[in-house]
Amino acid sequence: MDKEDIKEFGTVENQGIQTISIIGEIEGHDCLSQNTKTTKYEHLLPMFAEIEQNETIKGILFLVNTVGGDVSCGLALAEMIASISKPTVSLVIGDSHSIGVPLAVATDYSFIVPSATMIIHPVRMNGMVLGTPQTYSQFQQIQDRILGFIASHSNAEKSKLEELMMNTSMLSRDLGTVLVGKEAVVQGLICEVGGINRALAKLKTLIS
Repeated sequence: MDKEDIKEFGTVENQGIQTISIIGEIEGHDCLSQNTKTTKYEHLLPMFAEIEQNETIKGILFLVNTVGGDVSCGLALAEMIASISKPTVSLVIGDSHSIGVPLAVATDYSFIVPSATMIIHPVRMNGMVLGTPQTYSQFQQIQDRILGFIASHSNAEKSKLEELMMNTSMLSRDLGTVLVGKEAVVQGLICEVGGINRALAKLKTLIS
């Protein structure tokens, strides 16, 4: 993948800093409607491999504004981000919902703007679901994978994350918790409240 391919997917390289946008819905194994703004994980995976090997790229800034999406593919992207050896910083600028939470916390340092939100809620599944103990066990395993990743890449405790996930008092048609700006910092998910200037300044500090 050359520089023109990288730029095609909404990224800009400047002074050794690569900026990558994670926006819309994380498209995974199924294709979404052409009217849906998506981040396609099959595009980002080879891009991350290219960035890891590109000596001219010194650090990566991730701009996050996602409503979530495919769990397994979002978690795969988060694991890739977490394993990049170069300095990484994330900035939540709109929303970081559902599987967007692991994506936001996967970097070395994270920021959130004051008006941005993060939503933690239980795993959902589309299509036919069998009402069996095995189905519940599978759901629990998926949730444990997600919460385990978040807890290991942030200052949030897994028990507290489970409490936020099963909250019944906030969302009208779902379980879960909405965290706005500073609340995400208080809960230990995000390192600091700030915008693009502070995120870039932090990334440059990590690079140097």
